[in-house]
Amino acid sequence: MSHQRVEPLDVEAIRAEYPILDQSVDGTPLVYLDSAATAQTPDPVVDAMSDYYRETNANVHRGIHHLSQQASAAYEEAHDRVAEFVGASGGRKELVFTKNTTESENLIAHAWGLRELGPGDEVVLTQMEHHASLVTWQQVAMRTGADVKYIEVTEDGRLDMDHARECITDDTAMLSAVHVSNTLGTVNPVNELVDLAHEHDALTFIDGAQAVPTRPVDVEAIDADFYAFSGHKMAGPTGIGCLYGKEALLAELDPYLYGGGMIRKVTYDDSTWGEVPWKFEPGTPPIAEAVGLHAAVDYLEEIGMERVQAHEEHLAEAAYDALSDIDGLTIYGPEPGPDRAGLVSFTLENVHAHDLASICNDHAVAIRAGDHCTQPLHDTLGVAATARASFYVYNTVDEIEPLVEAIEDAQSLFA
Repeated sequence: MSHQRVEPLDVEAIRAEYPILDQSVDGTPLVYLDSAATAQTPDPVVDAMSDYYRETNANVHRGIHHLSQQASAAYEEAHDRVAEFVGASGGRKELVFTKNTTESENLIAHAWGLRELGPGDEVVLTQMEHHASLVTWQQVAMRTGADVKYIEVTEDGRLDMDHARECITDDTAMLSAVHVSNTLGTVNPVNELVDLAHEHDALTFIDGAQAVPTRPVDVEAIDADFYAFSGHKMAGPTGIGCLYGKEALLAELDPYLYGGGMIRKVTYDDSTWGEVPWKFEPGTPPIAEAVGLHAAVDYLEEIGMERVQAHEEHLAEAAYDALSDIDGLTIYGPEPGPDRAGLVSFTLENVHAHDLASICNDHAVAIRAGDHCTQPLHDTLGVAATARASFYVYNTVDEIEPLVEAIEDAQSLFA
């Protein structure tokens, strides 16, 4: 295990900030193990958003009155704060607010890909890509005549880096890779992937939806050209995501959504665009959500991302060990260690993942079941669906026991 010297979290104090966890399902205490889908939102974030609506609510960049100025300042400061959190020294000029990671992928695929890709160009993905990346680049490649290649996954759930070196060539225009797999829990060597791509003058897009919430991330150290993540997986609100992009690259791009708030000059014949990030944020933006995300970043930084990572890895290792003792259960992805994040996907012999999740729900244990928006990866694994338990700052080792009991109950029911 890495991070053994990091001070452990005071989980009891943390849980007190999540009243949603203090409830029962049919008389049984709730165990929430689905944070990779959506993490719960602590009181400081909810309070920040409530205060905004009670005291500041107004549209941004559209009024000179007091409330609009306050709202605009809060919205702009949120860009700078979140940029700082992921190591983007350019502040708001390198941090665009979107709805989610999926929209961030679409923004670049459409604004850059439709303009720059053509026959003979290649987009390199990995076999473990979320549909947000895979489907988006697949469809843009189909429109432009570009080809898509996939870096293979090894039997132990890691990227085959020898194959990566074969896939990434001088024909590669874009490498889009997931930082942490939402299915396998694999932590990919994104620095090495980015370096490989840059050696061939390709651009890079890293999907950090599962990474930014769970570990320290420095986009400039990774040297990614674009990096995306979502608020609702990092103790923030739904409805807001982030796209980091190197300032010079974002400045060159035309927007792919149009409307009010993103323009500099409009005539009946033509329009010109505002500065980054505003030219990518048309219409009324997610103002309250930005305030909430600002609060979430402050909240996570106060805990310490090294401690968040260590806690998650500790829980994942404990779950991996406990589930490994169950006959007929198969765990996917690397063994516990620096290459695995805080989630565990698995199948149980003779029990469909959806049935398993339903029985877990009967035990008040919330897990995810399905293809986790990675259908091609599941095809590669040879399974239709997996069950997934994922952990966050408010989970305890004691919560693994109800999960194991629920799985054993399912096993006996379907024996």
